[in-house]
Parts: sequence; structure tokens; C-alpha cells
Amino acid sequence: MAAEATTALELRSLVRAGGEIEVSLHEVPVPEPGPDEVLVRIEATPINPSDLGLLFGPADLSTLQATGTAARPVLTARIPERAMATLAGRVGQSLPVGNEGAGTVVKAGASAAAQALLGRKVAIIGGAMYAHYRCIGARQCLPLPADASAADGASCFVNPLTALGMVETMKREGHTALVHTAAAGWPDRS
Repeated sequence: MAAEATTALELRSLVRAGGEIEVSLHEVPVPEPGPDEVLVRIEATPINPSDLGLLFGPADLSTLQATGTAARPVLTARIPERAMATLAGRVGQSLPVGNEGAGTVVKAGASAAAQALLGRKVAIIGGAMYAHYRCIGARQCLPLPADASAADGASCFVNPLTALGMVETMKREGHTALVHTAAAGWPDRS
């Protein structure tokens, strides 16, 4: 990270009271890690269904419009009136997006755990990952093998833990089989 960089970009989603969702880039301060934290330069992030829910929710994507500039695009889409009640808690809140990601630790707090990660490539989970940088607790980092890329580590949590949770629930409830079909999780938006 350049020594002079004090701000970076972060992707955010905002539900407006008028029934629109807005997705845009925001300039945010680059945080300084606390004693048990690290600053990760995000290099890869997946797009999980849960990320899409926060990004666009129940918006009608056929109404999607792009405005802003090439450097700072703004995407806006209408939210059907019947869906606004489910988003009441989000109205007016600009929320950071992205559940998991991976990158290189560029700064570390004073603790031994944080210092041990300095310069390492790590996978992380904790929200706000669609950003240039993410400050996070050292214990929330999964150090990656030296030959692993950020793309290799970016999907270490959501999908594997979902699969593990399904199998463990199946075993706990005494089931002997699990049937999973492709794209079964997508709701019908018609």
C-alpha cells in the first residue's frame, strides 16, 4: 500500500425510501489496525447468493440504470412496492457488501498473532469485502499456503461451510442421503 493512501474504495448498497436500490462505490478511510488486527489488501472476492441479496435484494433488474462516471458508476433499480416492507430496516442505510475474500496482509497490529500474518496471503470472512482494504481480527484470518493465489482462497468459507452444515445436519437428524440440484436456491422472481 502506498504510504500516502489514506482512502480507498468500497462497494455499498443503499435502499432509498422512494423504492429504489442503489449500488455505488464510496471513498472510505483506510483503517489503521488495532493490536490484534491486520489490514488486508483485498485481491479476490466471490459473488455468493447472499451477496446478491444485499447488493440488489428484490429489485426488478429489468429497471436497472447506470449513471455516474466510468470511475464511479452508480447502479439503480426499482424495488417492487410489495417488497419494500421487507426492506424497511435498510431504508437510508448505505451497507458495505461482500461476505468473504482473500488478499495480502499489508499492515499488522502489535500482537504476535497479527505480526505473524504480515506479508502473508489470507482468506477472510466478515463482510465489507468488496473493497480495496479490509481491517479484521488476526484470528479471523485463514493463512493460505505459499503456492495458493487469492482466488484460490477467496471462497474458503461460505460454500464449504454451507456444504458441511448440510451434511452435519443430515447426520444429526438421522438421514442417510442428501440430494442437491444445481441452482435450486434461486427464487422465482416472476
